[in-house]
Amino acid sequence: MKYPVLALLTFAATCFVGCNEQKAAIDDQKKATKDSIDDRKTAVDAAAKDAKKQTEIDAALDKAKIDAKTAATQAQLDAEKKKADAQAALEKAKVDAEKK
Repeated sequence: MKYPVLALLTFAATCFVGCNEQKAAIDDQKKATKDSIDDRKTAVDAAAKDAKKQTEIDAALDKAKIDAKTAATQAQLDAEKKKADAQAALEKAKVDAEKK
């Protein structure tokens, strides 16, 4: 009678240890999956941060180009204005010269 009880206890212990090993393997796999997801989340956050920085840089460049184009256009218009003033002064001088 001792052997069947001993065999039953050994079988129960083996099942218990086997179940614990399976549970440990499942926990390890769950941890590895979570770590992998956390790593991907970190990578996505870093990529988003880099994209935001690049967008800010691009926006600053676009603004600088617009400001430069505006300044150049205004300078050209000022030059045309001065040319028109000079042309009018020349015409007036011609008229005055013809009267004398």
